[in-house]
Amino acid sequence: MQDTWLNIVLLNPEIPNNTGNIGRTCAATGCRLHLIHPLGFELTEKARRRAGLDYWPLVDCVEHASFEAYLKDTQPQRLWLLTTHATRPMWEAPIKSGDHLLFGKETAGVPPEIHHLIEQQWGKDARLTLPMISDPRARSLNLATAVCGAVYESMRQIQPSITAAP
Repeated sequence: MQDTWLNIVLLNPEIPNNTGNIGRTCAATGCRLHLIHPLGFELTEKARRRAGLDYWPLVDCVEHASFEAYLKDTQPQRLWLLTTHATRPMWEAPIKSGDHLLFGKETAGVPPEIHHLIEQQWGKDARLTLPMISDPRARSLNLATAVCGAVYESMRQIQPSITAAP
């Protein structure tokens, strides 16, 4: 698998529009998108055509049968979990080229056993958040919005080594 400047990892995404928007962000920024099954929708050619995803051929997308298969296939050196359950802001993490940013499914996030595995393998500081106001009605950011914010913060940190398109 060829190297990429940033890997976006979606664990069991449920909403096709979010994944489509994230795919567009990945295509526009040169990130690789990893989709971990099960997905809450189909990604067949017919389904993509019906959804108007004419840019999908530009998306560097890799599908994985499970989280375990993703770990085996990619063997990430550095993996960051973005979650509302963390207190460390993303901009305090030293994001580097080749890193993996993991996002959970829209309705449930990432299960506790994966939180635990990430803490064991990459440390407690590998759990990051995009801070929000402390009003519980705000709940969380939309998945596509969170990914976009995280990609551009990563780009800001790594920028000297990436070439931005005009």
